[in-house]
Amino acid sequence: MKVWVHAEHLVVNGEKMSKSLGNFFTLRDLIHKGFKPSAVRYLLASVPHRKPLNFTFEGLHQAQQSIDRLRNFRYRLTKETFPAGESSALQTRATEARQKFEAGLDDNLNTAEALGAVFDMVREGNTAMDRGEFHEADRGAFLDTLERWDRIFAVLENDDYSKLVKFGFVREGTAPLNLGVESCNPSDAGVAAAKARDNQTAALVAETLSDDEIEKLIAERVAARRGGNYARSDEIRSSLLKAGVILEDTKAGTRWKRK
Repeated sequence: MKVWVHAEHLVVNGEKMSKSLGNFFTLRDLIHKGFKPSAVRYLLASVPHRKPLNFTFEGLHQAQQSIDRLRNFRYRLTKETFPAGESSALQTRATEARQKFEAGLDDNLNTAEALGAVFDMVREGNTAMDRGEFHEADRGAFLDTLERWDRIFAVLENDDYSKLVKFGFVREGTAPLNLGVESCNPSDAGVAAAKARDNQTAALVAETLSDDEIEKLIAERVAARRGGNYARSDEIRSSLLKAGVILEDTKAGTRWKRK
């Protein structure tokens, strides 16, 4: 099936994008500024096609934060241990979220509604986990909704670096991005913007570490702490942080996520 969809024009920092103004960016430009392709994809998909998107670097940074939140929730779903049993209310909530995001897409590709439905589910799921109200049998319904959603938006996999290598944006084994602070106007050259791009650089470098490699380092850190070798434990945490991997020690064990 072939589908043609007309989208509203892109606006950059409140101005219409045009070559004469010089306020346009290619994907390569954004990558060299330190942003991840998945964040660009998410941002462009976050606004329904009939509405204009005001593109800003702050919006792109927020898009990455949203992706991190979704990935962290999936990590909790797949890695944490929950008490036996089930909550019919939570499972119903996951099913309702799936139905709502599908209805949003059926409503002339209302991507904002589809995103909102899943984020409402994530918020409620995280709250239930924090309160100890999430059960083992609830895991499947939430994962099903999240995976169905990702078949459309495709941002949950931490594979930006491998894709950059595959399509020739960077060479494998090299630092993927230009670490310099670049900007299209002075307002984007502040400390916050520079920090955001540095964080994105660390995140892409982190993708050279596989999940298994990260898990092995975490296991080594746990063993070091149990053995009283806190210096080694701190060293591993620091090394992972520099590589863009954040650790969080909880009662259920150590959770991690990529920046």
